[in-house]
Amino acid sequence: MKRFHRLLPRLCTAAWLLVSLAAQAGEIRATDDRGITVTLPASPQRIVSLLPSLTETVCELGQCHRLVGVDRYSNFPASVRALPKVGGGIDPNLEAIVALKPDLVLAATSSRGVERLEGFGLKVMAMEPRNSAGARRVMATLGTVLEVPDADRLWRAIETGVSAAAQSLPTRARPLRVYYEVSNGGYAAGPQSFIGELMARLGVQNIVGPELGPFPRINPEYVVRADPDLILIGARNVQGMAQRPGWAGMRALREQRVCVFTADESDVLVRPGPRMAEAARLLVRCIQEKGPGP
Repeated sequence: MKRFHRLLPRLCTAAWLLVSLAAQAGEIRATDDRGITVTLPASPQRIVSLLPSLTETVCELGQCHRLVGVDRYSNFPASVRALPKVGGGIDPNLEAIVALKPDLVLAATSSRGVERLEGFGLKVMAMEPRNSAGARRVMATLGTVLEVPDADRLWRAIETGVSAAAQSLPTRARPLRVYYEVSNGGYAAGPQSFIGELMARLGVQNIVGPELGPFPRINPEYVVRADPDLILIGARNVQGMAQRPGWAGMRALREQRVCVFTADESDVLVRPGPRMAEAARLLVRCIQEKGPGP
């Protein structure tokens, strides 16, 4: 018995070490787009998402049920529309987020509220995919965090869908010169953007040069000089387009080669995430309907 009592402290220490190791084994570590490694005690069950592409990725991974709040622009899939809205990605409502008691907040790297949310003791992962590589990285990271083992398989299916869309495009469309305006104020999709990458995969030519960046603000005269074969624009931005200086004389407007996307279609096209294949199909449909004939 005395020997047992002498061994008891060692046994307790050993038991504590086993518990500690078990706890550590349950921990999840993942690095966000800031290069910061976030440690979670377990896979999060209450998530607030502050970026539509992150919301869509969580749901694509089959984990929509873990979302307890989203930003005002997250609208897909339809189920997330019923969730509490907690402001925008850039200007989140911090009090509303804290009140939801999330064990993880997914935010854009450009969000102003990341450090303050961390100051409230919340776990925050900041990720903002801007191209296909970023979208793939986000899906892999969230697959780890949410303990979804087939994230890579889901990504391969998306890539297969994009490739199938590209192969469906007739060869005659390949030399097509295209201008895509993504938002008011003349902001265009450059070759380095997610949209620009899709255009390149389809084989069409972007009139915006790579030196201008992913989403540059383009002078209307730049577009007139380039005289694109096809213009892509959202319904939110199309009003007054023909009245821009010199635009009425451009080939695309004269020959009515303008694709106007609905608000829902524009959401698909401007979000680098799991709906990439659908975005590619929208671009293909536009080119087939409005591109040059045989």
